Amino acid sequence: MATRHALFAVLELAAQPERQMSAAEIAVKYGISPNHLAKVLRTLGREGFVEAVRGVGGGYRFAGNAKRTNLLDIIRIFEPVGSLEADELADDNTSEGLALRRVLKEIDDTARATLSSISLDTMLKLVSRMPRKAAAS
Repeated sequence: MATRHALFAVLELAAQPERQMSAAEIAVKYGISPNHLAKVLRTLGREGFVEAVRGVGGGYRFAGNAKRTNLLDIIRIFEPVGSLEADELADDNTSEGLALRRVLKEIDDTARATLSSISLDTMLKLVSRMPRKAAAS
């Protein structure tokens, strides 16, 4: 969940990098816990992707470069990028285990390559082309 929340927050902040937003504002939009999001934002701050602005009207602001920051940059902060299944198969030296480990490694390599090729800027363009969800009445 932290990874998903981080991606939502970074995309929200990167969409308007000059604007600062509170964790509560972002949390309301995505229906997530403000306290949990605040922890995620602190982690993103330590990594240099967002900066905290203190005081009246404070909040968070995007501090990275949307054209150079990719999805993998954010994801690897919150979770290992690799196959647990491949690690579990490390002691399996049967032909089947070795073949399965090779396939899982290819899947992981493809996923890493895809995630590293999609910048936040590209995601923001994709988001802007998505139909707007109708507000609940």
